Amino acid sequence: MPRHVTHVPLRWADMDAYGHVNNVVYLRYLQEARVDMLFIHAPKQGAEQLAEGVVVARHEISYHAPLHYRAEPVRVETWVRRVGNSSFDLGYEVLDVDGDGGRTVYAVASTVLVPYDLEDAHPRRVAHEERLVLESFLELDGPEPGKAAA
Repeated sequence: MPRHVTHVPLRWADMDAYGHVNNVVYLRYLQEARVDMLFIHAPKQGAEQLAEGVVVARHEISYHAPLHYRAEPVRVETWVRRVGNSSFDLGYEVLDVDGDGGRTVYAVASTVLVPYDLEDAHPRRVAHEERLVLESFLELDGPEPGKAAA
């Protein structure tokens, strides 16, 4: 299955006193990748609400290697782990891919998202059109935070 790829710029302020990207900054990287994915794909397939209203219910991140500040952006691959009736899970890898296809994975993460009606201020169910968009990125066997790579 395809993954959505976002190249997220690093900022000098992302670096902590240890000389690598601070762990809390990874949440921003995940947000930038998630917003990029949903804003690009949902409107193209008639699922605009997916881009306009979701809230984060949970994050989980496993850190694998330190990411040091540099001018080049970092690659974030995003896919869908699960689609339920009223929530869905996204998976992420924050990584670099070298010219030979080798992958340096800095972090693996997961986010539980809930569709949200911003006008009426309450959670809502995943609509049929949204489910179609999400299922087009479904990858059930992708890496998971907290689990060793196979």
